[in-house]
Amino acid sequence: MIKELFSHSSGIAKATAGAFAAVALTATPAFAAWEPSKPVEFVVPAGTGGGADQMARLIQGVIIKNKLMKEPLIVINKSGGAGAEGFLGVKNAKGDPHKIIITLSNLFTTPMATGVPFNWKEMTPVAMLALDQFVLWTNAEQPYKNAKEYMDAVKAAGPSKFKMGGTGSKQEDQLITVALEKATGAKFIYIPFKGGGEVAVQLVGNHLQSTVNNPIEAVAQWRAGKLKAQCVFDNERMPYKTKVTDTQSWNDIPTCKEAGIPTDYTMLRGIFMPAGVTPDQLAYYVDLFTKVRATPEWKDYMEKGAFNTSFKTGADFKAWLEAAEKQHSTLMTEAGFMAKK
Repeated sequence: MIKELFSHSSGIAKATAGAFAAVALTATPAFAAWEPSKPVEFVVPAGTGGGADQMARLIQGVIIKNKLMKEPLIVINKSGGAGAEGFLGVKNAKGDPHKIIITLSNLFTTPMATGVPFNWKEMTPVAMLALDQFVLWTNAEQPYKNAKEYMDAVKAAGPSKFKMGGTGSKQEDQLITVALEKATGAKFIYIPFKGGGEVAVQLVGNHLQSTVNNPIEAVAQWRAGKLKAQCVFDNERMPYKTKVTDTQSWNDIPTCKEAGIPTDYTMLRGIFMPAGVTPDQLAYYVDLFTKVRATPEWKDYMEKGAFNTSFKTGADFKAWLEAAEKQHSTLMTEAGFMAKK
């Protein structure tokens, strides 16, 4: 009898435990991964209308259209001090997962040129979204058939004869110009402008002899037959084979190395968070940008801008950043652009 009671009690206990477990499964949701609980600030350390701003606003639109976030993503331009304002804002927001920043190569050049107390290691790397290309452009009316022929003409003319136009001073365009000079022995007069659009117009008007604009900054003038694309500053040709002009696709442009000029340079388009965020918070944004890159809108934007679509996260991204920092330190030092200590 005692044995039967014990057996019966045990059965009730098991049934009750099973019922509680079932209720727990239905009443309590599984542990949810982190996601934003308020609007996310998307910092652009550059002015409105530039390449970083365009990409940030495209991302914002893609996220809204495809409903990839529950909370709003708010783009905020903080361009003061060549982007230092934006970088320092993220540096000082330690542990805040509701703030992200899109970076370009001023991630390296701004602290080197200005001495502002900031380093990329004071943020959390999320992802390399792409690399922006640079192309050596000349006016289509000029007789140069290839990049080597053009650079030989610059060298033969001597210093202070050929003008290279670019965006800003002590930034990417001028760094590439210095690298070109080092690789060929030629010497340019570098003329800085506010943006790539103005640079392209000046070249069309023959006020300059060449530029190193990004593809998207000069594509309209190239398509119209006003500019000639001499070479791209990358290790491989751009993969896009759809014709842009009557005769050429992006893929038809040789690399500068193919053209006999051993120079390459690509510009980062990457995402960072403040330092001190949790692994779950970081994982949320890695997943978000993986989804962004899978959309048709993003793929179309990549082709139109002839981007290098390299994508890196985690240790691979950090290793790339380490190498890029060393490259920029060398380029900035050789160019005499480092801030005096």
